[in-house]
Amino acid sequence: MFEISLMCPQDRVEMVSDALDALDALSVSVEDADAQTDAEQALFGEPGMPPPKDGWQRSRIQALFATEALARDAAGVLAVQDFFAGCDLLGIVPVPEQDWVRLTQSQFAPVDITSDFWIVPTWHEPPAQATRVIRLDPGLAFGTGTHPTTRMCLRWIARQDAGALARVLDYGCGSGILAIGAAKFGATDIDAVDIDDAAVQSTVLNAHANHVQLKAGLPDQAQGLYGTVLANILATPLKVLAPLLCAHVAPGGSLVLAGILERQTDELKEAYAPYAALEVSDTQDGWVLMTARL
Repeated sequence: MFEISLMCPQDRVEMVSDALDALDALSVSVEDADAQTDAEQALFGEPGMPPPKDGWQRSRIQALFATEALARDAAGVLAVQDFFAGCDLLGIVPVPEQDWVRLTQSQFAPVDITSDFWIVPTWHEPPAQATRVIRLDPGLAFGTGTHPTTRMCLRWIARQDAGALARVLDYGCGSGILAIGAAKFGATDIDAVDIDDAAVQSTVLNAHANHVQLKAGLPDQAQGLYGTVLANILATPLKVLAPLLCAHVAPGGSLVLAGILERQTDELKEAYAPYAALEVSDTQDGWVLMTARL
């Protein structure tokens, strides 16, 4: 394979990317040309909110082609297009053949939640000190244990007394990692729900691989009261869901919320004030875990 590397201003990225796709590129990727520098720009915001920027000021576009001839032909076609004005061809280089599966796997190592509770991909052996293990590989649904919000939720679960979890609702379950973690720490009646069918299927498969019992489905499966309600989503949907989530928490039960940035703490407290008194229970890398006892 051969890779074309281009530099493009913001207003040309979409047209150049579409042209590369039409010229039979195997893949096209776009990244901030100023990443890891003082000029790096934030681009993505929360769902339902406008992005901080429409695009990076300078973008590096990389496209893979099956042969050098195809790559050079594509570069030649682009060079004479009016929309290519202001863009630069940085180079065409061969891409060595690699074991892409092994390379991808190497990026995911075992993750420690506590000293004896670990998330371990199936291609790794669990550490000797791990007495509780969740076997989980990267997939289409969110939740591999590497993100701070997931780790804080699992740490909270690990700190609960044996039997305290009882009936658990994992709302927005993604990969099912929190529901599986609850099962590993004694929960016996677990509902894991998500609006995404792929997440529900992922949860079912991951629960089976970890030999735990739970019920996975769409949000209308959540019925009645739960001793623990977990929701690792994002601040905006968490605010909208405040009355629904709190209505599912049994008296004396726990509400556990994640996906919240430190700067969003006060707005979450305000949104939940009519139903529960949220407090920050954990922090990591600019994210917070908020909990309440109802």
